[in-house]
Amino acid sequence: MQKIIFTEEYCKPENLHPFTFTRHIPDIRIGILTIREKWERMLKLDSFDKWEDHYLDHENSVKIGPGMGEEICLLVHANVLPTPAIIRKIKKLKPGEFLSVKNEGGIAFKFSKKEIKGLDKIKIRSSVNFEDEVKALHYPWHIFQLNDWAIREDFNLVTSGRKSKTVSRTNRLIEPGKVFIEQGVKMEYCILNASGGPIHIGKNAEIMEGTMIRGPVSIGEGSTVKMGSKIYGATSIGPDCVVGGEIRNSVIFGHSNKAHDGYLGDSVIGEWCNLGAGTTCSNVKNNYSNVKYWVDADKKEMTSGQKGGLLMGDYSRSAINTSFNTGTVTGVSCNIFAQGLTPKLISGFSWGVDGIERYSLQKAIEDIDKWKRQKGSSITEREKRILTAIY
Repeated sequence: MQKIIFTEEYCKPENLHPFTFTRHIPDIRIGILTIREKWERMLKLDSFDKWEDHYLDHENSVKIGPGMGEEICLLVHANVLPTPAIIRKIKKLKPGEFLSVKNEGGIAFKFSKKEIKGLDKIKIRSSVNFEDEVKALHYPWHIFQLNDWAIREDFNLVTSGRKSKTVSRTNRLIEPGKVFIEQGVKMEYCILNASGGPIHIGKNAEIMEGTMIRGPVSIGEGSTVKMGSKIYGATSIGPDCVVGGEIRNSVIFGHSNKAHDGYLGDSVIGEWCNLGAGTTCSNVKNNYSNVKYWVDADKKEMTSGQKGGLLMGDYSRSAINTSFNTGTVTGVSCNIFAQGLTPKLISGFSWGVDGIERYSLQKAIEDIDKWKRQKGSSITEREKRILTAIY
């Protein structure tokens, strides 16, 4: 095989809103890595996205048709999380065969130029059954529900055959064999307890004094954990984040801040978000009944289980002391401020939460650029096109 091509054709990306408003499914972070990074590492191949005639298409999107070259390609359902067992099966596939899984159907198709019969038409000769369980993302709450499993899988993948950096004696490590520290990490007077699961600290991260971490936990490259933070498993902090306070069983994709006290549990926060000081989310209902989230595609609420916190789309921000209701979904680029608990659905580009005012597109783009410049970046032309399409 020469390359991986991710397809979303049968994955219903609209069910994974708000996170798939602004990214392809394989760029969702779960565990230590994104789905794309997992597949690329395990197969040691570059990946591309199938051209879907959609606003998220980009210059590296691939049109499957007669004009393709001689390479052998693997077409993968973008919401599937790879495992060593899946990879072993895929490597044995021959061109014209696909991997079939109970309840998921065909998840991986190997093809060459010979199998292409027209634009987006591939002739498949036979299926190969895969009997083991396959984990896939179908709804956004699956990200935090599967994160424990994903951190453990990724920990084995990223640390295999490598040696952790030695940490200062001021730190206390419980089960140090399950703790992996990358180069450039700054950490003094912290407690890392890996008895419940592995802990991975990314390159050049800083873990300030008094922090307590109970695995499974991943802290991304270049991220900062503020003094006295309490981070429980299963939590993943993406690259270039600043976090503090209390966090449990949550995923923060990257370049986002929850820098102050307040609780975040059973939640997913997109990229370039900021939770103001004292922001807290509820993740359990007082009567302990099932939590329901709004699903855009079906235009209705769906049950996620007994725990469910905040699902926040990219570029959104909350004011100080914001209190998010159980099972809240916020769209892209919201400026959230409210008295009391927020509504459970906050539409994209909201200014406040009462639905009366809406961000102007130009001001939203300007404010996003200001936030990105705080981290040494700036808004790109592609981001502007995506935001315009969503708006």
